[in-house]
Amino acid sequence: MKRTIALISEHASPFAMLGGVDSGGQNVYVGQIAKHLASMGYEVDVFTRRDSDRLPEVAEWVEGVRLIHVPAGPAAPVRKEELLPYMAEFTDYILRFCRSQCLTYDLIHANFWMSGLVALELKRLLGIPFVITFHALGRVRRQFQGQADEFPDERFAIEDQVIAAADHIIAECPQDELDLTHLYAANPARITIIPCGFDPTEFSPLSKPLARVALGLPAEERVMLQLGRMVPRKGVDTVVQSLAHLQNRGVTARLLVVGGESDTPDPAITTEIGRLQAIARAAGVADQVTFVGRRGREVLKYYYSAADLFITTPWYEPFGITPLEAMACGTPVIGSKVGGIKFTVQDGETGYLVAPNDPIAIADRVAHLYQYPQILKTFQRQAIQRANELFTWQKVTRTLADLYEEVIAASQPETRYQTKAISILERGFDRVLEALQSSRFRLRHGILQVAEVLYDCFARGGKLLICGNGGSAADAQHFAAEFVGRFKHPCRAGLPALALTADTAILTAWANDVAYEQVFARQVEAFGRPGDVLLVISTSGRSANLVQALQVARSQGLDCIGLVGGDGGAVRSLADLSILVPSADPQHIQEVQIVVIHLLCELVEERWLDRIEGEKQRSGVLEQPVVVPHGIEVDRPDVNLVTVETQPRVKVSTVSQL
Repeated sequence: MKRTIALISEHASPFAMLGGVDSGGQNVYVGQIAKHLASMGYEVDVFTRRDSDRLPEVAEWVEGVRLIHVPAGPAAPVRKEELLPYMAEFTDYILRFCRSQCLTYDLIHANFWMSGLVALELKRLLGIPFVITFHALGRVRRQFQGQADEFPDERFAIEDQVIAAADHIIAECPQDELDLTHLYAANPARITIIPCGFDPTEFSPLSKPLARVALGLPAEERVMLQLGRMVPRKGVDTVVQSLAHLQNRGVTARLLVVGGESDTPDPAITTEIGRLQAIARAAGVADQVTFVGRRGREVLKYYYSAADLFITTPWYEPFGITPLEAMACGTPVIGSKVGGIKFTVQDGETGYLVAPNDPIAIADRVAHLYQYPQILKTFQRQAIQRANELFTWQKVTRTLADLYEEVIAASQPETRYQTKAISILERGFDRVLEALQSSRFRLRHGILQVAEVLYDCFARGGKLLICGNGGSAADAQHFAAEFVGRFKHPCRAGLPALALTADTAILTAWANDVAYEQVFARQVEAFGRPGDVLLVISTSGRSANLVQALQVARSQGLDCIGLVGGDGGAVRSLADLSILVPSADPQHIQEVQIVVIHLLCELVEERWLDRIEGEKQRSGVLEQPVVVPHGIEVDRPDVNLVTVETQPRVKVSTVSQL
């Protein structure tokens, strides 16, 4: 049995282009985890917010992975700092999706704190266990960004709640684990360090000369690369400033900056580019900085391979996938000694670590490596080795899958049953409501036609014969009882309706002595007269005994009606009128048929009462009063009540002519 996993990533879609303000490592993480889980046999759904009206609601991304674009908020880009108000809508959609798709996920993997809020609510409502990768923590962000952090303060309390409710927390590096335990009092026993990774089929060493030819770069120029999201905390300004210090050491190099909100670098679209251009001009290195703009993942390996060095110096970094990708392409990294970078980059072996906001330290390390190219080559070889030994997505996903199985196994059987029970309950209601809603418009004309046929039958002194099998046999008796007895009006006359399923002596005798296929046909032959109506009830329309009953009824001049489901079967072709329930599920067909039966009863009854009222008005005959003994209450909504005072006090009413 395949496991089904829901990955929730409210703002970071695997389908998004990288390098934008809200597109980066999380997009890559979710996409790669999804693809590799599918390759291991899992069925994966990725829930991400629909930020364009061109996106389909559900799309098969790769085999085994569906992208579910959740309609929460406008179908347009919204900054992730402003998404919290749409999370309730996001949650409601997933609940409806699970019910409509008959899905009970084995586990939810939330990505980012708002996705954690959604997962927390789904766990509360459905009992599905969840794990979470935060990718960034609010208290760490506020510590480094201060007033520049525009996320709402509610984030901190929500993160506390999510950490308390999560079945397990995935830390991306030791610093992430430390922050979780020290700043959020997370239980270390429920934290596992599982890093991000890279895909060797996407990122592997290419010939530097060929990569530069592909990008149109000079073969002999010193080239450094900065690639990622264009936001201040990434510290790109520090790298730009380092170029001036590098010049002072007699080294000139070109800095390629890849990223932004558009393919062509435009300060009007990506304001961070404008800020960086101003810094470059002020430092006198504007001619050494090339802003490339946004690029697709399929070409990133050319940029990594074309560069001599990859520079990434953020103020803080929960993990940082781009250093890993650079190392996989054989490009040494100079990075900030923060977060995940100090975990992936080995100082003095695959590159160098420097303090954030220190352009001089960057210049020193870059100059050293250009001065000693042999060290640069050693770092290249060791970077490839480290990346492939520890950080492939295949290894990462295998570790994640092991954790998933532990969490699923730890789920209590009672919880699992409750989850399935709730899912069945909600799914059942949803499906019958869908069937009723569909029937409401499709069956309106047919119901009105059948009601008129039944009224005409009773009005001319005919009778209604009804039959069906199994649950439909009970429905036939129910239908007949409503006409013979009463539906809503207690004082109307009984209407002649006969359920052919009620006489067990006839049914068992004829089935035993002749054939069960003829049990209804024999009764139609005995009781049916021209002008009567035979109404058969069936979910499929294929029962042989109903077919034979209709054949006899037609030969004897009865009007024939089918109340059926599916495609109507043979009943549809034999009946003069058919009410065809638009469903293939026998349970939901029966549920709609009960509603149709009640509607037919009400329509016929109202038509009958209207006829009686009309006859009274045309005849002009006064109704005679009847004295009711003192203390007797008569509920007669179909007539006018007249009360008189007598000794003793009595209530007087009139008798209907029914």
